[in-house]
Amino acid sequence: MNSIVRRSLVSVAGLMVGAGGVAGPAIAVQAAPIESRTVVAVPPPEPSGEGKRVLEHDYERQPNGYYCAPAATSIAVSTQGKDPSQKEIAQKLGTTVDGTKSVNDTTRVLNEVTGGGYETTEIKGATAQPEHVDKLRADVVEAVNAKRGVVANTIGTGLDTDGDRHPFPDGHYVSVVGYRDGGEEMKVADPYDPKKHYWMEDEKLADWIAERGYSS
Repeated sequence: MNSIVRRSLVSVAGLMVGAGGVAGPAIAVQAAPIESRTVVAVPPPEPSGEGKRVLEHDYERQPNGYYCAPAATSIAVSTQGKDPSQKEIAQKLGTTVDGTKSVNDTTRVLNEVTGGGYETTEIKGATAQPEHVDKLRADVVEAVNAKRGVVANTIGTGLDTDGDRHPFPDGHYVSVVGYRDGGEEMKVADPYDPKKHYWMEDEKLADWIAERGYSS
């Protein structure tokens, strides 16, 4: 796997986020493994208000440093009541100790497990452009309204609405399970840690995905 070091995440106002794969969303793997697999039953979804929806889902913690894609995919399919094991998902994805090659693989497996409806969207360039942000927002809202959890392949450092940083210089996969303010903020379920449910602005998430992609 090519190790790609990105500059920390910033807004679309012009600061760089780093680089990713050229031919498509690249492998993601964390440096520090997590020791055990944990499934967390998430409470019922937050009450829906105007422009807001959060899907009920089963949170899964990745058991090691390279199972982020299987864990994120498992979280996403749980929004439709599917519960394959991470090991089964990893086999379908072709995950190795180097990680999972591409978000195209998560799209393929999501369609296989859920029966279809997922497409891959790539964000090319080091920083997401306004049209990328608009499409991400529309895609997440559409997917969540259809009860489809989204899987995003990210790289670099993401910044959530609480100001917390989520650094993954070699890449990482997360699930998106909700939105609010009409999609201007998105609910991320991060398999790296069961406490890592956080909100992220659409621009920040699009920049975190830049030069990678997402399945929605």
